[in-house]
Parts: sequence; structure tokens; C-alpha cells
Amino acid sequence: MNRLRISTFIAIAAALQLIVACSSSNSVTKQKTVDDVFGEAKKAYDNGEWLEAQSKFEVIKLQYPASQYADDAQYYLAEINFERGEYIMAAFNYNLMRRSYPSSEFVQRAMFKTGLCYDKISLPADRDQENTIKAIQAYSEFQTMYGRDSLAREAAVRIHELRNRLAEKYWLITEHYMNTKIRRAALIHLDAIIDEYADTKWLEPALVLKLRILIDQEKTDDARAALATYRRLVRDPQMSDEVATLEKELP
Repeated sequence: MNRLRISTFIAIAAALQLIVACSSSNSVTKQKTVDDVFGEAKKAYDNGEWLEAQSKFEVIKLQYPASQYADDAQYYLAEINFERGEYIMAAFNYNLMRRSYPSSEFVQRAMFKTGLCYDKISLPADRDQENTIKAIQAYSEFQTMYGRDSLAREAAVRIHELRNRLAEKYWLITEHYMNTKIRRAALIHLDAIIDEYADTKWLEPALVLKLRILIDQEKTDDARAALATYRRLVRDPQMSDEVATLEKELP
């Protein structure tokens, strides 16, 4: 009987130890620190495990909003969107990071990446140019804030390319009006290129076409004014032979 009681006591003790050990293990799991969560999230991010990283960064945002990693989490959520090609969502999260954590070390990069997001989804010139305009605005804001940064030069290159796209949009509309013989509307869009996009490759074609239209309409004074504008604005003429031929048609 004593042996049975001793065996029972030992079994109960072992069971209690197991319960305590499990409880302790659960307690350790529940007491995971924000450093632990961020470390796991960053490791998953570095390994390209986007969904795992995203879920852990979301935990930091929700459970540790005042921690030192809150801005990191918001930035990396935007980066994950960007890596997955979710550019609209990425732009939203970059902007949210900038608004929520204006003193963060990631603000500068997030501002540039916002422009890059809209740049990625900018459509060809014959399509809607809303995202092209947004990209230019974001890049321009970056240039204003961080003009000495190396990325400012890249922003300038992208702005120039995107402005060429906007100018091309006007050129395509001009071609439509030329094909439909609506010269007055064509001149309006040519003037838009000349006035708003003089820094683009479409300036010279716009001025030459305007000159041709005005000569055809026998508007000599306006044609001479267009010729003077051509000589003043076009720095590296590619159509000078055509311009010279048109000039000979002037009385």
C-alpha cells in the first residue's frame, strides 16, 4: 500500500512539474518583447517572406504604437507593398509614415519612393495622366526638401521624362485636330506645349507646326512672332532646314 501511495505521489508530482513547465513556456511566449517581434519581422523581410513580415510589422503597429520600431514597421509595410507591385497601397503607406512620423529617418526615402510608386503606374501619353502628375508632384517635393541629396538628380531625370509624356499628350491631341481640320483647336494645344513644356523635346515640333499653320492662314505677323520664339527658345535645333524653307514663304 505504501509503495502504491509513493508511486501515486511521484506520478502526481511529475504531472505538476509538466504543467508548471508548460505554463512557464506559455508565459515566456506571451512575454515576447517588441525587440523580439521586430527582429522576427525584419528577418522575414530580409528573407523575402512578405506575408510573414507583414503580419509581424502589423503587430508592432497595433500592439506597440509608441515603441521605437513604430516608424520602422510603417516604412517596411510600405516597402513590402512596393516589392509586391502594390504601388497604390505602397504610396498610401509611405505617405502615412511621413505624416505619422515626420521626424523619422525614413521620411526622406519614403518621399522619393512615393514618386516612384506613381511613376511605376504612369500610363502612356495617349492614356489618363493622373498618376504622371502625381509622380511629378512627389518628385518635385523631394527636390525642394532634399535638393542636395543624390536622389534629387534622379528625381530631376524622372520629372523631365514625365513632363515629356505630358507634352506628348498635348501633341497627340494636336494631331487629332489637324486630322479633323480644326486648326484653331490645334493652335490652342500647340500653345500649351510652348507655354507649359518648353523644356521638353516637343517644343521644337510644336513651334514648327504652329509656324506652318500661321503661314497657311496668311497670318504674317503671328508667323513672324512664332519664328522669333523659335529662335529664342530652341537651343539645339533639329528642324532648322524646315524652318528655313517656311521662312522663305513669308512675304
